[in-house]
Amino acid sequence: MPLLIVLIGIVLLFILIAGFKLNSFISFIIVCLFVGIVGGMELQSVIDSIQTGIGKTLGYLVLILGLGAMLGKLVADSGAAQRITSKLVDKFGVKHIQWALVLTGFIVGIPMFYTVGFVILVPLVFTVAAQTKLPLIYVGLPMLASLSVTHGFLPPHPAPTAIAVMFGADIGKTLIYGIIIAIPTIIIAGPLFTRTIKNVNATPLMEFYNPVILKDDEMPSMAISVFSALLPVILIGFSTIALTFLPSDFILNDIIGFVGNPIMAMLISVLVAIYTLGLSRGKKMKELMTSVSTAISSITMVLLIIAGAGALKQILTDSGVSDYIGSLLSESSISPLILAWLIATILRICVGSATVAGLTAAGIILPMVSTTGVSPELMVIAIGAGSLMCSHVNDGGFWMFKEYFNLSVKDTLKTWTVMETTVGVLGLVGALILNNFV
Repeated sequence: MPLLIVLIGIVLLFILIAGFKLNSFISFIIVCLFVGIVGGMELQSVIDSIQTGIGKTLGYLVLILGLGAMLGKLVADSGAAQRITSKLVDKFGVKHIQWALVLTGFIVGIPMFYTVGFVILVPLVFTVAAQTKLPLIYVGLPMLASLSVTHGFLPPHPAPTAIAVMFGADIGKTLIYGIIIAIPTIIIAGPLFTRTIKNVNATPLMEFYNPVILKDDEMPSMAISVFSALLPVILIGFSTIALTFLPSDFILNDIIGFVGNPIMAMLISVLVAIYTLGLSRGKKMKELMTSVSTAISSITMVLLIIAGAGALKQILTDSGVSDYIGSLLSESSISPLILAWLIATILRICVGSATVAGLTAAGIILPMVSTTGVSPELMVIAIGAGSLMCSHVNDGGFWMFKEYFNLSVKDTLKTWTVMETTVGVLGLVGALILNNFV
């Protein structure tokens, strides 16, 4: 009976979001009420669980995601993203243009939310394609593969960060493992895959063809741009590696751990970016704070969706459904990584949103993390990979790509959907391989 309740709840979530086009946060709350009440919880207990789930989830994430949004906005508005793109294109040349854009997507994609990175970089892709006379899909899809992988695999993006918090996974290890898996995934799903695409004629819509291009003296240098964009990765990565290899009684361990804490790493990065990308280049603090405020307002709905998923996770736990599902899954001979990926994939196909699919799958699979001994960091990546699978007509990213690149639904399925599915499959394969070594 508990499993049936969860299945009905997931179907209800799908119907509300995909069928009735109801807001995802409202849909989550309705499903929470349904699962809790039908599962036998007292009415007041259901409300208490929803509040507890939202509080536990957002208490940590508001800081990371809020600061992450600020950093991404500063990188975009300062021209750092444009500088990285133009400099890499100049260095790599036309022959290796795909690799330049892959690297751009990866560098810019780490601090920047997917939709923001998409909107900022795609017009630049159009310009590059026009200048080099290369097919638009050949130039653009590798960069979008990079953006997609960073969105699904790597903190500080919303879903992987939230799932890591749910599982008690180490953010630093998740980031390092994610990068290790991301590199071959991007290469195969990006440059190598696009070379197999034939007879797809993408043409940019004119309203997206004339982006605001900053002049050279209006942008920060390449070194400052890359340093500012990647500082969170540098701090978190350095801290994780250092604490792994340094003696446990090393005098600076506390300081290294403090600086490498994701919250502190993001705060330091934002403060540094305010200076390197703003004040040092003559911008006024008022202008920079306006930009920061705009960034916060843009992630409000993302935070609410994550909060709704956290509420559902708490309902599943408090009603005993998670323990029941955990006991069933623990008897399965299927690898926990495959099972987590499969659940996320099914939800992704049904619901469309990668964030919703990943967080919902995490709530369902949560008991397995503590009972099977599997690496929680790899579980985060496996679920992230599953949440990217089979993007189709119920996914906003599908339509963004279709409209910006002016493609038919058929050609979008042949290009975007296959690329996303390739990323999802390779992410799982990478997690399974890495599972043998960690």
